Amino acid sequence: MSEGSKKKMALTTKIFIGLVLGILLGIILQSNPDIANNYVKPFGTLFLNLIKLVIVPLVFFSLIVGTCSMDDVRKLGRIGGKTVAYYLMTTAFAVTIGLILANVSNVGGGYTIPVDAAYEITAPPNVIDTLLNIIPSNPLKALVDGNMLQIIAFAIIIGAGIIGIGEKGRLLQQVFDSGAEVMYKIIGTIMQFAPIGVFALITPVVAQNGPSILLPLLKLIIVVYAGCAIHALFTYSLTLWIFAKVTPMQFFKGIAPAMVFSFTTASSSATLPITMKNTEENLGVPKSICSFTLPLGATINMDGTAIYQGICAFFIAQVYNIDLPISAQLTIILTATLASIGTAGVPGAGMIMLGMVLQAVGLPIEGIVIIAGVDRILDMMRTMINITGDAACSVVVAATEGELDRTVYEKPVPAAK
Repeated sequence: MSEGSKKKMALTTKIFIGLVLGILLGIILQSNPDIANNYVKPFGTLFLNLIKLVIVPLVFFSLIVGTCSMDDVRKLGRIGGKTVAYYLMTTAFAVTIGLILANVSNVGGGYTIPVDAAYEITAPPNVIDTLLNIIPSNPLKALVDGNMLQIIAFAIIIGAGIIGIGEKGRLLQQVFDSGAEVMYKIIGTIMQFAPIGVFALITPVVAQNGPSILLPLLKLIIVVYAGCAIHALFTYSLTLWIFAKVTPMQFFKGIAPAMVFSFTTASSSATLPITMKNTEENLGVPKSICSFTLPLGATINMDGTAIYQGICAFFIAQVYNIDLPISAQLTIILTATLASIGTAGVPGAGMIMLGMVLQAVGLPIEGIVIIAGVDRILDMMRTMINITGDAACSVVVAATEGELDRTVYEKPVPAAK
């Protein structure tokens, strides 16, 4: 047996195969969709229940751990504050851009899937109530009810408290860290069953509605890519010019090798060494700054994922013919922005975080299966935007600290090999 045949098939490939097989079986069972609903769908329901099982503990543990990691931010003071502020600001802009594009493009319009249960949007009626309700009066109730905004706020407060008591909080921090690692392990195991879950969930959808229900996916991909491009060309370019006086051409030319690598690998962590090299050598950011801003960005900066979540949530709402009011869209912005603090490094983060956002506003989590088959295509673009945002933050922070080496912009950037 050759070495190539011994290699394990990638999970994304398995998911795609599961999607294709599910579509084919759904077409075959169009004349008798009850078979798909009674004998195939239960396996998909089990997969969804497993995802729902880990959402609350995952968010709770990982956000506490992510907040505790801000201990470095406290030590670095001004630099840390600027870094976190930049990441949270651009993430909020990103998900807003995504929702605006989704509204304008009518991304999921024209195709609807009937749902068995009635779904009620759980967003509060106005912005003031939304902000007030973020702080839970009963955190245990928030955990039981799965109120995402309140769980996020509670976790951040606990993390801040652990930082505040210093060494005395190390033991508790380790407990939460262990809890987060357990959740990551469970998620990794659950994701191994994703091909079966996708197969079992897409089969009844196609059996009942026909293969035409999948046509909006091409439009979804185009809209997500457009949102990411707009965010990079406008949000990053404006912040770089305003705060660092660096032109978009200079910046994108310098970070291009890392962008290409991240697009092909769809892995921020695998790209991190190249991002650090390009940021230091091509963009003039000193190692003392980029060694802090870039790893932190890999943890809390998820601009590409935020765009994806906003557009996909709107897409799923339209496909299921559920109205998504402005108040619910504001909740999506808040949830995606605050959740970005601690969940970036989770295996299958895009799918899990999308499930969290859907749950936060009361949308059917079953909609994930429609997107799962093209998730890899979307993941490539959102990963590239994530690492581009990390590099942009490093340049802005270095410039505002007066430590940006501007001589590198006068030299030709080496061509990517």
